[in-house]
Amino acid sequence: MTDAAVVFAAVFIALYVAHSVGDHWVQSSCQVDDKGKPGWAGRWACTRHVIGLTLTKGATLAVVVALLHLPVTALGVTLGLAVDAVTHWWADRRSTLAWLAKICGKAEFYSLGTGAHPAHPVTAEGKPAAHLGTGAYALDQSFHHLWLLVAALIIATV
Repeated sequence: MTDAAVVFAAVFIALYVAHSVGDHWVQSSCQVDDKGKPGWAGRWACTRHVIGLTLTKGATLAVVVALLHLPVTALGVTLGLAVDAVTHWWADRRSTLAWLAKICGKAEFYSLGTGAHPAHPVTAEGKPAAHLGTGAYALDQSFHHLWLLVAALIIATV
């Protein structure tokens, strides 16, 4: 294995774990509720979320880099985290990811698990039933994972 491959693997794992913590534990309920809203209130909520998420990723990465003595550069880390932050912010504005799902032919999957989906689960009373996960969440997370991979490649090679 080359040094870059080892660094990539360690960085990707660190970013993946930090992403999960930052997206689910660090993000506030207010940010979840507001980040997709139109206007400055939504943009600011999304920005606050991405700042907390990026700080979580940076701190996690710093520990992994220090403990494993990974040969990364400040430029690579800065560029990688910046690409991840910008793409995360873009997707978390919600209308942007819904648009991408639509143009990719995934609009029906995006609505999976919501009352808007044609086959949504219902209770005995015919109301939308509670469930775990939605198509929007699955597409959101897979979009973020793609960019975590890109960020890890940048960090490992720049």
